[in-house]
Amino acid sequence: MKKINILKDNRDFIRIIKAEKPFKFKGFMVYVEKSDNVYKFGISVSKKLGNAVVRNKIKRQVREIISKNIYEKKFNCIIIIRKSFLENDFNQNSEDLNYILSTLKIKEN
Repeated sequence: MKKINILKDNRDFIRIIKAEKPFKFKGFMVYVEKSDNVYKFGISVSKKLGNAVVRNKIKRQVREIISKNIYEKKFNCIIIIRKSFLENDFNQNSEDLNYILSTLKIKEN
């Protein structure tokens, strides 16, 4: 995932979470906001899921799943990882996240 496609500012996270309804599915909670710029993703992993090593591993896996797809150009997306993410393997989590992205119609395939 390129740096231009990353949401990091806390104000953006708060704005999107307050304004949009979440799409909840298995180990993910996803907020999508239409925007004027290129697409951007933000990933949030709670401290309840594990120590820093575990949280960084989860973020690396989610970034890998995101980078394998082609997206529409104008949206901001926040992906919040839930506890049930840890119960599945990488392939199942990949299928679940791809299902969410295609259901929300932000994926171009």
